[in-house]
Amino acid sequence: MGFITLQKGVLPFKYWIVGRVQAEEGELNIEDAELRGYYYYLTVAIKKRSRVPGVMITQYVEQVPAGKSTPDFSRKPMPLTVQEGKKAFFKAMVTGEPAPTVTWGRNKGEVADKEKYKTRYDERAREHILEIPDIKPDQADTYKCFATNEYGKAVCTATLNVMEAGEKKLGQNKHGRKGQVPQDFRSMLKKTVVVTRKKQLPPKKEGEIDPKLWELLLCAPKKDYEKICFDFGVTDFRWMLKRLSQMKKERKDEQAKVVETLENVKQIEVKPNGRAEFELDMTLWDPNSAINLYKDGTMVPYGNDENSKHSLKKTGTNYLFSINNPQPEDAGFYQVDVDEANVLTTDFQVPAVEFIAKIKDVKAIENEDAIFQCALSTPLNRITWSTQDTSVEHGDKYEITVSEDKLIHTLRVKDCAMADNGAYYAIAGIASSRASLKVEADPNAGKGRKATTAGDQDDLATLALEQQAKLQKQKDDLEAARRAQAEKDAADAAARAATGDGGDGRDSSGDGSGGKADGDGGGGEDKNKNLLADGDDEDKKQGDDEKDKKKKRVRTGPLVPDTVVDRGVQFVSGLSDTVANIGERAELSCKLSSETSTGRWYKNGKLLASEDGVTIMKDGACHKMIIDCCTNDDAAVYRFEAEGRKSDATLNIQDPPKIDLDALGKFSEPVIVKAGENAKWKLPFSGGEPMTIQWYKDDDELLSGLNVKIETSPSESQLRLSKCQRKDSGEVKIKIKNEFGTKEAISKLIVLDKPTPPQGPVDIMESAVTSVEFKWKPPKHSGGCPITNYIIERQQVGRNKWTNLGEIPGNNPSYKDSDVDPGRRYCYRIKAKNAEGISDYLETEDISAGVLRYPGPPAAPKVVSAFKDCINLTWSAPCDTGGTKIVGYNLEKHKKGTNYRSLVNQEGPIKDTKYAVKDVFEGAAYEFRVSAVNLSGAGEPSIPCDTVFARNPMKPPGKVIDLKLTSSHYNTFSLAWTKPMELKGVQDEAQGYYVEIRPIESLEWTRCNANPITLTSFTVLGLKAMATYWVRVIATNYGGDGEPQGFDNYIIAMPPPVRPKFKGRNMKNFVVVRSGNTVRLNIIFEASPLPDISWLKDGVPVPKHVTITNSDIGSQLLIPTSERSDTGIYTITVKNLVGQETFNVEIRVTDEPKPTGPVELEQNVPGTVTLSWTSSPDEKRDDRLHYMVAKRDSFKRTWRTVADNLFNTKCTVINILPGREYYFRVFAKNDMGLSTPTESPAWGTIKERAKFKLEMPETKAFDFQSPPSFIVPLKMRTAPQGYECYMSCAVKGDPAPRVTWYRNNISLNTNTNYYITNVCGVCSLLILKVGPKDSGEYKVAVNNPLGTAECSMMLNVRE
Repeated sequence: MGFITLQKGVLPFKYWIVGRVQAEEGELNIEDAELRGYYYYLTVAIKKRSRVPGVMITQYVEQVPAGKSTPDFSRKPMPLTVQEGKKAFFKAMVTGEPAPTVTWGRNKGEVADKEKYKTRYDERAREHILEIPDIKPDQADTYKCFATNEYGKAVCTATLNVMEAGEKKLGQNKHGRKGQVPQDFRSMLKKTVVVTRKKQLPPKKEGEIDPKLWELLLCAPKKDYEKICFDFGVTDFRWMLKRLSQMKKERKDEQAKVVETLENVKQIEVKPNGRAEFELDMTLWDPNSAINLYKDGTMVPYGNDENSKHSLKKTGTNYLFSINNPQPEDAGFYQVDVDEANVLTTDFQVPAVEFIAKIKDVKAIENEDAIFQCALSTPLNRITWSTQDTSVEHGDKYEITVSEDKLIHTLRVKDCAMADNGAYYAIAGIASSRASLKVEADPNAGKGRKATTAGDQDDLATLALEQQAKLQKQKDDLEAARRAQAEKDAADAAARAATGDGGDGRDSSGDGSGGKADGDGGGGEDKNKNLLADGDDEDKKQGDDEKDKKKKRVRTGPLVPDTVVDRGVQFVSGLSDTVANIGERAELSCKLSSETSTGRWYKNGKLLASEDGVTIMKDGACHKMIIDCCTNDDAAVYRFEAEGRKSDATLNIQDPPKIDLDALGKFSEPVIVKAGENAKWKLPFSGGEPMTIQWYKDDDELLSGLNVKIETSPSESQLRLSKCQRKDSGEVKIKIKNEFGTKEAISKLIVLDKPTPPQGPVDIMESAVTSVEFKWKPPKHSGGCPITNYIIERQQVGRNKWTNLGEIPGNNPSYKDSDVDPGRRYCYRIKAKNAEGISDYLETEDISAGVLRYPGPPAAPKVVSAFKDCINLTWSAPCDTGGTKIVGYNLEKHKKGTNYRSLVNQEGPIKDTKYAVKDVFEGAAYEFRVSAVNLSGAGEPSIPCDTVFARNPMKPPGKVIDLKLTSSHYNTFSLAWTKPMELKGVQDEAQGYYVEIRPIESLEWTRCNANPITLTSFTVLGLKAMATYWVRVIATNYGGDGEPQGFDNYIIAMPPPVRPKFKGRNMKNFVVVRSGNTVRLNIIFEASPLPDISWLKDGVPVPKHVTITNSDIGSQLLIPTSERSDTGIYTITVKNLVGQETFNVEIRVTDEPKPTGPVELEQNVPGTVTLSWTSSPDEKRDDRLHYMVAKRDSFKRTWRTVADNLFNTKCTVINILPGREYYFRVFAKNDMGLSTPTESPAWGTIKERAKFKLEMPETKAFDFQSPPSFIVPLKMRTAPQGYECYMSCAVKGDPAPRVTWYRNNISLNTNTNYYITNVCGVCSLLILKVGPKDSGEYKVAVNNPLGTAECSMMLNVRE
């Protein structure tokens, strides 16, 4: 689609357009004075669909340059519902290169007012934001967001709904104490029914979580927490988990009294059979326990019959509750109790919703995705998707998505299999839609996955947009009706006031204002009350029967004369009760229906002015009163009056506790005192009386006592703790509370004292001959400051004297005493020291110094590695160390064949538990043993290690190379491989091989040869036919076994499988046969095991007269006598357990074409001849039939082809010279050849030679100009895939029209894939090789200054 843009400026010569331009609404004349100096050009506008639903993209250019892109929304604005007076934010995120410019708009107004609409860009979040600071009812609208750059534009919409501030209060007032309608107690008594009720849940409080939400979460699995919280408007529920866990524990304790087990609790769902069901599995302690069902707190009777309204079906431990034929009145909060314990809670919601577009049947091929989509009449967060047996959940198999407007719901069945066949249901409320999924076998397995859907996604999006607009219109109509009713009621009230019945003119019309009903008193109000009471009494006396039928009596007839027309000013929104804290700002506001009206403010009936400490403002129809700093005196009833209308509200002043920040900072500093001293805290505060002050110490409340003194005044509280001890250290908190709130402040008490004694037990780390080492634990209480030192004292057992050994640093609670005598016992005292003093001592038990006790023998040494000049050994420390530290080891060696042992470590004990023995002879055999050495000396030696030779080790061989299966049979298969490579230092030469097999169902490998084989081939015998085995080969030498080498896949005991494949170089995929001849197709293939062979003609089995002959190596198709009906695409499918292969052959049965009808000649333009003829009778039966034209003149006498591939019955021949005779032949042509020619009569003019005579003809003005038109239009074509396609048409017009070819509205004139010609008005387009991408609508547009013309056709490509 295109449009014309006028732009002033200078345009290069090639862009100038002369003449007149055809516009959408008429013709524009460039010579018009107002358009002079402008040039114009054609801008392409291509509509595109975004990945984000609801976004429309318009592309301005035909081809977007590389690296650039049109604008799009990565996140579009969300619909909002906001209360009047609050803020609203629309947020959008856009993409595009270059970066798009974002603007905003609305349907019914402008967003240019910067006070009402503020736009900004958040760079951190990359969000474009439209902020509406103070929402008004007239700002409810559909808002638009535009993203634009030089390559295109993207647009999306979002609705804003405004809830007026007084709607809730007005609804309460209708049923409240003041607006209460006198009740008919007799009718109430008649309808009273005694029912058993469950204890009601507490009502929802402002700012708290709905108790129903807690009940639902207690019975729901964790995976459903998010969607349940979302239904209640809770977006972040993580903070609720701790309390929920505690509540669940309490609930389980309650259930455990009557229920043994409880599991598999399922919430209520509407099933495809039309019943609403919920169930659970439980085992009762007492089978006779009462099971009660409640709805909204009222007990519901149920039965065992499925035909009853509510029923219970018990199967084993499963309890299934169902509601038969659910209706909207069945919606409610259902609970199941066993005795007094609740075991299940579920919320049954029945939204008023219908399907405006139901799901449709889908056909899919294996491994494709199937998509079901539906559109709803009302937005829903989610619907239920179900099969015949069970509901489906979002996961790996199913993907469930919802559009942003919540009207379009989608189910995607991924990777369809035959098991997915069946019925699928979409259930919204109690409405349902059913469709079936049919999965067919994939003829081209493994060629990619596609998605199959039923219906057009654009249609669903259009329906959703229309439904959204319809809902918005219904809301606007309801709003208009409500306002009209309000105006009518206000007019009635004004009329009553004018006739003396209206009282003081209060605004009691219920027009949506948030103010209270005017009721200051006055005779007029009393009269109204009496009048209404009389009317109601009459209605009661006359309408008892009607009340029983739930009909309402309505008063008819005017209450005021018809002459009253002026309804006066009204309140659009009245005053609302307000709460403010002392010292804060308070504001009361209302809005009138007239901007010119003025009013007055009253406080407790007294007129207010700006001098009274308030600010009175008027902004159009809005009137405000502002108190900058509230005091207790400002609490009052305020009223605003304007032209007899009144609205009042109460301002309540609160004075919660307050603490000065400086005092709070000082209070929060820790209080540090020494033991025995007093600690004192003081905190000033302010707030409304009465005030409750509480002090806490480590969460325990402090009360005045012997050591605790609390003094509290109206402005200050003090706490004094006397004679503080170490145990008094901790957190000190004050809580200040009044009726308006609570404040807390926290401090800390630190009591400094000497530390407590170090903690035992004392661990002896070493008890040697010359030293003793031990360690202990630090004191339990450090005394409020760090431990600086430990003081160590020692006493020899048997003596009374304690010796001070000195002080050690306090960061390491251990000590080593090196001045001890062997065999003596010692006792130690340990004291901790800090800045406040020295603790009491910790006394150790008796610690004995070491005696001559030797260590036990270590474990036998192990040979790590052996070489010709070195043997590496390692060993473990002995279990018995002799009570002292091991200082080293002695290593002895014994050469085989000798009778002595020599010490290896001549230079001293070996410190480590490993050693490299280098004093060896190559090829000799050795034994080694080791003994441990402690402070007492060397202990007993270990047992000798195994004999080891001093020679270089041999590395195990590597993996065998090129392992392959040489032959396979049902009981045996043969293997062959190549010897592994020898890499020096990595892997040595292989000396033999093992072959191992493992059946696929087993986990153990079995060796086929007990002894290694030296050959590099092996035949495995005794296999089970058609069984599957894993096979591997292991190379070995005396250095050990190498790593196994196996096959990537298991081996089947059968001859080698061969995937079907077609052979033969001369296989043709296109065969032309003369009608009546024999058709014989020989297809040669290779496959093992023997395959299944099937033939299809155009996707269906071949007719009975077609003979199929199959063999091991091929298949033959035979048609003895072919007919034109045998034309089609024949498909052979060869399939075995390895795979399948298909091959397509197109057979065309035809005959030589019949000749055309008579040829007529006509000269339209001098020098040309137009031939026309009647089409061949075979044209209707052969879509590939075309025509060829040959020409012969009297001069050359040879026939020459002048036109070929003609698919119409006209042809214009050029270069016709005067004085010559021309003869023409027209041939019909198809795949079989040419028809007999149809010859035309001779054509030509004899050139007369005469004397040249010049006669000047009279000049007559004649206009040959004409708008373009089509002489021969395009024809619809169906072309086989892979063949050329030729399209042509003939046009005329003067001046010569400009010709443009289009495919799907995209110009092809510059596309090199199409060959386009235009010769003397004959326009042709040639596609050399037609593919599926060439299908579509082809259009020829011709234009000249006198007009335009178009002609189109559809091209279908047959596979």
